[in-house]
Parts: sequence; structure tokens; C-alpha cells
Amino acid sequence: MIPPRIAVVLDFGAATPLSVLAAARGLATVIFLCDHESPYVRGVAAEVGALAATCDITGLSDDQILALAECAALDGIVTFSEQQIVRTARLAARRGLAFHDPDTARALTDKFTQRRRLAEAGVQETRCRIVRGPADLHAALDEIGLPAVLKPRRGAGSARTCRVDTRTEAATRLHEFGDGEFVLEEVLTGQAAIAGADWADYVSVESVTSHGRIQHIEITGKFPLAEPLRETGYVVPSTLGDAAREAVLGVTTRALHALGVTHGVTHTEVKLGAGQPTIIEVNGRVGGYVADLIRRARGFDLIRAALLAALGRSGGAPEGGYRRHAFQLFITPPMAAVSLRSLTGTEELLAYRGIQAVEVFTSPGDRIDWRDGTLAYLGIVHGAGTDHKEVLRLAELSLRTLRISYELANPL
Repeated sequence: MIPPRIAVVLDFGAATPLSVLAAARGLATVIFLCDHESPYVRGVAAEVGALAATCDITGLSDDQILALAECAALDGIVTFSEQQIVRTARLAARRGLAFHDPDTARALTDKFTQRRRLAEAGVQETRCRIVRGPADLHAALDEIGLPAVLKPRRGAGSARTCRVDTRTEAATRLHEFGDGEFVLEEVLTGQAAIAGADWADYVSVESVTSHGRIQHIEITGKFPLAEPLRETGYVVPSTLGDAAREAVLGVTTRALHALGVTHGVTHTEVKLGAGQPTIIEVNGRVGGYVADLIRRARGFDLIRAALLAALGRSGGAPEGGYRRHAFQLFITPPMAAVSLRSLTGTEELLAYRGIQAVEVFTSPGDRIDWRDGTLAYLGIVHGAGTDHKEVLRLAELSLRTLRISYELANPL
């Protein structure tokens, strides 16, 4: 029997080529569609080409891509990259393949359109205005008020995202963030007690939808945010009780219906408010790093579930219970850090039970910029405990064991 063929539109995202190929084993043949205008693709193209079939789509229109011999008989198409969701949706629509339709893809990648769609469907009213420059900013501040959140209209990973508390701060941040379209929106109020005082006041929901049937796979807990709005790590399972879980899953379901999600994987960030939980944003892809956590905690392969959804098939559901409490702790520099001086203690940290791996991505002398968002981190500590108390102990141990020094920005 000839296995089905799935095209993966490659770019930086939540799944590496190796993890995609591992998930596809015994399920499908993968063809990576590679646009070499992407720096990420240029960096991995040779390695990917040695492992799997690839297709160079640089500079090609959608019709030209689909006319390539490698795309002649596709059974599915998917991407794990925020930057490629809209393109993948267009390609899927032209072939009648299972993925977000183009209208849904636009709402999933455009924060202003998404807010408008959620409001129109009666899911949630969140004050939000487009900002293209200083004139727009002042008008938006008049409508939204302060404090507010300023972030790119399209983007991921909290890059160029921050809370602003004064008009002067808002204008300064907009100037620092540079060109592009932004949105200014109201601050969503959270209640830390819902997840617990040691945890963030928001979670994410990982869902797989096939033929309109939504399967919520997991609720991912979070460590507290670093300034200004950078994620510092995740834990599976979350700390939510049954009532909070039901409320979070309910608002997520309503949001996915409102946005027209019928096929594909979504990563929905939800604020744990004092009343009804509220949607921070819905992303039309696997969330960064969550697939690893779910696999380690529950033995469920979210990447494989995404491939199954691309074939129009259900990815199933995880078995009940958790093997362990898996976590990832991001090594997050302070906002004032501009470069790394030194980082030591990784070998010492690895000697502790429960610490499974320490990845370091930054070398002494490398530039650091908080405006890069969550990806301004130095690395990731991967670990697992028997319960949340042990996870917190290992996180505190990690921060105490790693010895880090920075070059700091000069004070104004």
C-alpha cells in the first residue's frame, strides 16, 4: 500500500524537521516545501535534504507551487510555523485539503481581525485598535485608555510586545519597535489564585480539530511572566481544578467555533479571570515546545496528531492520567541585559535528579534584546517531577545553580 503524501511548509516553528519525520513514521511520506527567502530554511535546507524529500518553492506563486511534480498527488498539507499559516491555507484550499480555510487563517494570524470576529460572535468584547504610527497611537489611547498592551498586529512569541502605563511610555515603545502595524488593546485582568500563587494567571489549550470536531488535548500551565510580557516556561499538567478546567475549555471551544476552525491544530492562550476566563489569542498551529511536554507527560504525540488532521483524520486523545509532571524553564535574562558575559553551572545542574536536559543557545558576547520576546531567552531547562511542588523546587534549584552575568544597558 502506498503511504499518503503530506507536504509540510517549512519555516521556524513548533516542530523541527526531525520531529516531523519521527511523527510521520509509518503514517505518511513527508515532502518539505522550502522557501529559501526564510533564514531558517536556508540554515537547515542541506540537513533536511539529506533526510527527506524537499521541494524548492522560492519565488513561486501558489499555482506554480501546486504545478510542481512533487505536489502533484498530495493527500495533506500542514505547517508548524506562524509565518506560513496563510500560505498553507491558500494551498490547501486550492487542492481541497484539510487545513484552516483562508478566511480562518487570516483571523488566526491577525490579532485585530481575531478580536473583531470574537466580538461579533458574542464570545468576548476586547477593546482593540490598529496603530500604524504616532497619530494612530494617540487616537487609540483615547479609546482604549491606560494601562494597555502594545503588540504587532501579526507576530508570535511576545516579540515587540509590552504593557504600557503612560502615553510617554507608549510612544517610546512604538518608536523602539520600528515599522509595521501594531494593535493597542486593553489589559486583560487575571486572578493568580486560580492557578496558584506560584504560577501564571493564564494557561494555553492545545486542541486538534477534524471535520469540525474539536478534541482538546491538554491544558498547559505556565510559570509567571517576566517583564514586560515574556513567557518563562510551561508545565504539564496544569494546576487547574475541575471547575476552572471546564470554564477554560468552554471559552476555547466557543472561540474556535467563532473563528471557523474546522481542521487543524490550535494553541489558545486563556487568561484566568475572576469571572469568566478570557481569550488572550488563538494561534492556528502547534504551540511552541508544548508537543515535547505532552509527549513526556502523557506519551501523546501532538505532532503526529497534526499530521493526522492534515489527512482529514482524528488524532485520537491521550490516555487518562500522567506519567510525570513535565516542565520547561526558560533561562530568561532581565530587560536591562544587552549581552551575555558568562553562563556556568549547567553540568552541576544536570547532576540533580529530575533535570533531564539543559539547552544553552547563547554564547558569551552574544547580543540580547528583550524586544525579541520569549525567544530572548538564553536556553531551556527540561525536567520532570512527581507533582507540582517538586516542579517548583526543581525550577528554583535551576535558577540558583546556574550562574549568569550580563552586560547591562546604561541607565537613562
